[in-house]
Amino acid sequence: MSSTELAILFSDISGSTRLYDELGDDIARPLVTACMEQMSQSITANGGTVIKTIGDEVMCTLPNADLAATAAVVMQENIADGINFEGKVYPVSIRIGFHFGPVVHEKGDVYGDAVNIAARMTALAKGGQLITTKETVESMNPVHRSNARLLDRLTVKGKRNTIDIYEFVWQEDDATRIATGLFTASAPAGKLKLTFGSEEQIIDPTMLPMSMGRGNRADMMVNDTFASREHISFESRRDKFVLLDTSTNGTYIETVDGSFYLRREEIALRGTGKISLGRELDQNPDQFISFEIITQ
Repeated sequence: MSSTELAILFSDISGSTRLYDELGDDIARPLVTACMEQMSQSITANGGTVIKTIGDEVMCTLPNADLAATAAVVMQENIADGINFEGKVYPVSIRIGFHFGPVVHEKGDVYGDAVNIAARMTALAKGGQLITTKETVESMNPVHRSNARLLDRLTVKGKRNTIDIYEFVWQEDDATRIATGLFTASAPAGKLKLTFGSEEQIIDPTMLPMSMGRGNRADMMVNDTFASREHISFESRRDKFVLLDTSTNGTYIETVDGSFYLRREEIALRGTGKISLGRELDQNPDQFISFEIITQ
């Protein structure tokens, strides 16, 4: 076991479940495989090491933040024009998160706070985005640093202070768009009420973030075999309560704005609604979670 500082990078195919649903296994599987191979090649070409692949996600390490940024941009550029399969080009997007910090090496894997933060950056990213942290940006060279724009600020579980989130701009036309994303952080106006079976919790913004799942580490346990150990989490961001899916099977949610399926994505909660972990709501009549935003 050894400790060192590295850049941890996660790259995830955005909307891969939709690809399978829309294109079928015969087309979607080779597309996902080709995309994973391109991502892995971009990592090794920039001095990185692929640690493991998890479904449609690649986890890797790179020696420093600059190489991580370069590899991330190359990955986005290679995927931007789509993936060619049997003479037809299919649009595919990836989302990337990375963080530079201390990690522990053990048996070919890496562990530590930096890994957890990098994974959270990926969960926050949307298709086509590169998301990182202030600490990572500060360790970059001036050229790379000039391409980073403050995007958000949030509280991460286990961290006393908020973390400044940056988007690394890799397309020229993104520069003006990102500038409008600056904000002053504030807590949500009100409380979040969650009901699961006979259990009810009224959550103040100061209690967040909190997680739900079937594992012992979840803040609110859900005894459902379709749920991941830490399936979803709730955060206070800007003036909203935000639900983030961190699961394998995804989350189905019914809100005042409509019905949605999330997989490693997020949604701002409004009004009232229902949440089902891993199964559609009509297939899960007794195991859904009700939520309500209580305004004061």
